[in-house]
Formats: sequence, structure tokens, C-alpha cells
Amino acid sequence: MVAKIKTGRSISGAINYNEHKVRLGKAELISAQGYLKDPANLTFTDKLQRLTDLTNRNERTLVNALHVSLNFAVSENLENDVLQQIADDYMDGLGFGKQPYLVYQHHDAGHPHLHIVTTNIEPDGKRISFHLLANRASESARKQVELTYNLVKAEDQGKQQNVLSKPLEQVDYGKAELKRSITNVVNKIVKAYKFTSIPELNAVLNQYNITADRGSKDSRMYEKNGLVYWALDVKGNKLGVPIKASSIYGKPTLKALEDRFRLNKVLRKPLKEQVKTKIDKVLLAPVSKNAFQKKLKDDGIQVIFRQNDEGRLYGITFVDHGSKSVFNGSDLGKNYSAATLINWFKNEEINRNQIVSKPVKNITQASKFPDNISGSAPSSGDGDSLLNILFKEEQQDMAAIGRLQQNKRKKKRKGHSL
Repeated sequence: MVAKIKTGRSISGAINYNEHKVRLGKAELISAQGYLKDPANLTFTDKLQRLTDLTNRNERTLVNALHVSLNFAVSENLENDVLQQIADDYMDGLGFGKQPYLVYQHHDAGHPHLHIVTTNIEPDGKRISFHLLANRASESARKQVELTYNLVKAEDQGKQQNVLSKPLEQVDYGKAELKRSITNVVNKIVKAYKFTSIPELNAVLNQYNITADRGSKDSRMYEKNGLVYWALDVKGNKLGVPIKASSIYGKPTLKALEDRFRLNKVLRKPLKEQVKTKIDKVLLAPVSKNAFQKKLKDDGIQVIFRQNDEGRLYGITFVDHGSKSVFNGSDLGKNYSAATLINWFKNEEINRNQIVSKPVKNITQASKFPDNISGSAPSSGDGDSLLNILFKEEQQDMAAIGRLQQNKRKKKRKGHSL
């Protein structure tokens, strides 16, 4: 943990700085020590007046504002109650434990961090000295907090950042310490990717030979909202012993992930259209399932097909590594669901097989879709050819937005009739 201390002459300036971040949605007040109301019920005047009442008791002291930031390692996704306790312990060690202070959690940087605002004027008007505060009291308090909460030491944060900035590697069971390998991947993925469920998280983790597992629905672990992480082999089979989420550095437990789910639903909304645009580009012409997967991979999107034991496709997930977002096909819209896409792939295969069955001079060329798809398509003799049918489907897809809006209106009318 890295602690930074600033002193100044304006309590209102320090509070305004943090409140501005709150209004932008980039910070939240998580604790108000020494205040008579809960943080959620405090007005700006309440926050300011509690501290200025103290500063007015010693008008001779001009430098009376203390603004502290506590900065944690990138991997340390700590819950609010833990952050509150860390702030309290640190302020006690600093010698300000009996002072009223405000604790803000900020979300506008690549690492978790807190801002704490208080004054050095005590109720009797005496002044707490700022002399050597940063060099002595703060250093001592910081080191004690690091030990108590098993935090990354300030001296090691630069080293950890260098490790996390390296490209992630797949977990290779038996070649490296398992818990450390899983921790490195899980913490980086949880921090970077925008997923809204365990299956969506696994769509990313599986690519690194890891899976998050709640256990079977009738298991005690599932009932108690437990979560473990397994290493996988190349076929997706679990290996070794599972690692409890609560024992992993950063604690990516189910409760912590559920908080991420809610945040990610908001963060990924602006990214939906660009993912759909990339998919639409591939679907401009009939394409096989394998070609669909390959073309999107070339454009930075991993396509994961979910199949049952009989090989039947029942779901599809898109992982856009460019925007670090994960979407199920149905979340993007009906036209991107597994049910719709499997029919598209099936029609393409039928049409390709018909072309292959015709006598041709070059079987290699005939096994592919013809290059002159803009020209006339072979007639089936029964009205429209399969190619024409596919072209009609493409034209219908161009009106996808209209159909989706119509479906929404139908759903609304149906809901009113209940």
C-alpha cells in the first residue's frame, strides 16, 4: 500500500475535489467517521460544517487541512468493509483516529485507492502537528496495515505491476506453482474484462486453461455461494486440486464477482454496437460455422460455441479482446442467437453440398462458394434457389433494427395485457 499525504489551507477545497468525482460517478463516500449521520444521508453542508466547526476553534492555524490517499496494488479488489477498516487503522496509527474524517473510494484509476479528508484541529482548539507526519507516523501506520491485511508492500507494488503488465500465459499444470499461476490470470481477467456472469467469465478464463466453478446445484458449496478455480487440460478436463476463491490474492469470490457483474452491465453497454458491426460484416455473405469463427478471430473476437453431449449447438458467446467485453449472442439480439445462426450455417452447408454434387471440371473450386455471387445463382427448378433464399435472408437482416423494435413493442403490449 502506498500512502500519500497532502496538507493545505482549504478543507472545502479537499471536500469539493472528492465530491466532484462523486458527481461524475467516479467515486463514492464509503465512511464518515465521527459524523452523526450515515454517509448516504450526509449533505455537502453536513460534510463541510463538521470539519470547519473545528478549524474555527483555532483561527491562528492556517494550514489545517489533511488530505490522504491510500493506494493499493492492481490485484487487490478489496470489499468496502475491509477498506473502511483499513482507513480506520491507518488514521489511528497516524494519530488522527479521534478526529472526524471522510473516506472516499475512487474508481478513476487503474488501481484501487482511497482519499481521506480531515483537519488537524482538535475539539479543544489544540493543533496536531504535521511535522514529520509523512516520514514517521505515516510510514509506521502503513507498514502495520500491510502486515495486518496481508497487502502488497509499497516497495513491491512496482514489481507486481511489471509482472501484471506482461502478456498472460496459459496455465500449464505441473510446470509452475499452481496457485500463483491461477492468481495471475484470474486477477488480470477480472480487472480487465467486462463480463456479467460466471459462464461469461469462464469464456475468457477457459482460454487460459482455468475455470471458475460453483459446484453442482445440489452441493454444499453451491448452497453456501462458494467458488473455486480449477486448472484445465487441453480438452477442458479439470486437473489437480481446486483453489478456493477466498484464498486467492485479491479474493475473487462470488460476492466480489457479483459486484463486478452489476458494474460491467453498465460499462459494456457502449461496446455492444461495435461488436455487432464486426459480426454483421462477416455475415454479409453466407459463411460456414468454421469460417465464421475464423474470420471473427482474425478481427479480434473469439467465438465460443456451446454444445451438448450430442453435439447440438445451444448457445454462443462472443469475447471481444479489443474492447475486453463479453456478450452472449442473445444479449446482442435475436439475430445473433445460437438458434438463428445455426440455421444460417445449415443453409450454407446445404447450398455448398448441392454445388459440390454437380459435375464440375475443378472439384476444389466447386467446393467453395462461387466468386461471382453478385451474378445469377443456379436455379433449383422449384422457384427460388437456395442462394436466392440466402440473399433474401441477408436483405431481411438489413432490416434487423426494425424487427427488433417491433418485437419490443409486441413484448410491451403483451406485458400490458397480463
